[in-house]
Amino acid sequence: MSDGIEEIQVRAEDGHRFSLSVTLPRDPVATLLWLPALGVAARHYQPFAQSLARHGIATFMHEWRGHGSSSLRAGHGCDWGYRELLTVDLPASEAALRQRLPGLARVVGGHSLGGQLACCHLGLAPDAAGQLWLVASGAPYWRAFPRPLRYALPFAYRFLPWLARRFGALPGRRIGFGGQEAPGVMADWASTALTGRYAARGIEVDLERAMASAAPRVRGVVLDDDWLAPISSLDFLLAKFPNAPTQSRRMGAVHVDTEADHFAWMRTPDAIADWLCEGVERG
Repeated sequence: MSDGIEEIQVRAEDGHRFSLSVTLPRDPVATLLWLPALGVAARHYQPFAQSLARHGIATFMHEWRGHGSSSLRAGHGCDWGYRELLTVDLPASEAALRQRLPGLARVVGGHSLGGQLACCHLGLAPDAAGQLWLVASGAPYWRAFPRPLRYALPFAYRFLPWLARRFGALPGRRIGFGGQEAPGVMADWASTALTGRYAARGIEVDLERAMASAAPRVRGVVLDDDWLAPISSLDFLLAKFPNAPTQSRRMGAVHVDTEADHFAWMRTPDAIADWLCEGVERG
């Protein structure tokens, strides 16, 4: 098999359509289902996927509903929440991955919100992957952030869902946070941010208990200047997997050869990819 990029057309059970972008190394040893950050289209992780391919990781870049290749856009009359993301769209990508490259060791991971929902996905489907990778990700729970930022967060966590309801979708590009996000997504996100617990309207499974029962091998990367996902928020998220062996690594500008913030690493991801791939299980 030669190096290359494929686009798999995926149709979820409710009719939602999107492309699953696949970066294939010459001799794959494992697969990664990668979940983007809030408001970020899958195509922006192509440099990361190419870095992983040098280690034999075949990366399947999931597309969030409402972004990039998705057939839907949030707005008045078009809404969804974590339920659709976790129980409709992710199983569709998972099925496409298994059909395309069966029999290999599987990893699931994500950036920011993608990392959080990767954790929830493993709670709902613990056999989906044996390893979990988190980059610039952590729980948004306001008490998991350092002072004085934590005291301003509850206001933002109440305001952003209101704004999304008011306009039919969060005007993320206009305010500098996220993209055109569905009100249901913002409501579920804000609920976790205010309570510290993962739950979603329409999901009857106790996500907290489900995550506590899962035991993937976890690797997490924190960027030194990332105020959106500080080490304290990652630690809070990792604590939801008490039975999982976890490793975390802090990286600064000297490691990533750019600003060590929430998004800049995406342009120069080699050091992060190298560390994540150390000791990867091979199928």
